[in-house]
Amino acid sequence: MRRHELSDAEWDLIRPLLPRPALGRPRLDDRMVLNGIVWKFRTGVPWRDVPERYGPWTSLHTRFRRWAADGTFDRILRAAQAKADAAGDIDWTVSVDSTIVRAHQHAAGARKGGAKARPSAGPEAGLTSKIHLVCDAIGRPLAFVLTGGNTNDYTQFTAVMDAIRVPRTRPDHVIGDKGYSSKAIRTWLRRRGIRHTIPERADQVRNRARKGSLGGRPPVFDKDVYKHRNVVERCFSRLKQWRGIATRYDKTAQSYKAAVTLASILMWA
Repeated sequence: MRRHELSDAEWDLIRPLLPRPALGRPRLDDRMVLNGIVWKFRTGVPWRDVPERYGPWTSLHTRFRRWAADGTFDRILRAAQAKADAAGDIDWTVSVDSTIVRAHQHAAGARKGGAKARPSAGPEAGLTSKIHLVCDAIGRPLAFVLTGGNTNDYTQFTAVMDAIRVPRTRPDHVIGDKGYSSKAIRTWLRRRGIRHTIPERADQVRNRARKGSLGGRPPVFDKDVYKHRNVVERCFSRLKQWRGIATRYDKTAQSYKAAVTLASILMWA
């Protein structure tokens, strides 16, 4: 096994979930192709520079785009998460946060076609993209959403939480930073019976103090629980060890999302 290639355990998890090849002429071995795809995103090189031992770069790119479009990577990630959950391997005290990713100049020039031709058009625009992510208690991605880099974190909170499909969808406890301190988010969590540890922003504290007794009680905040929020930072750190994720070279949100999903799969595997 060469550097950046799949281990036998990782391949055993992924192999049964890949689409069966259609009848016809023989095609490149799936494991070799997937090794080439992983190598490309681990190193951040252009598709044309992937070593020839993985086969023609055009075949790798075509297979990657096909698996991204038909949801293959999404299905594999859900299967890996479901397997861990069935084994009782997920601690449902989750952490939520976001990270900004700089877009390389090679990410420009995506084909124009509007929302109909390109449903995920939003994140391609601008100089940055943002990954909004929720992870389990040991820093494995449960779900994520891509947006443009100028999107405020709290606007994507419910979208990220609704994206959890393990198949369990509701965590026991949510930890977030001050960016998620809003009445709407706290109400959303309380209605679903989800405990949360989110510190108040300074302006919220001042406004409540100014109102006196009408300002209500401060939200419960456990400093010891909040110390565990760093797991989501470690999760982002592991994802960004993939150079093709730390910098977005992909022209489309669909391809970049598939790359983040593939990295997430291997974190579970």
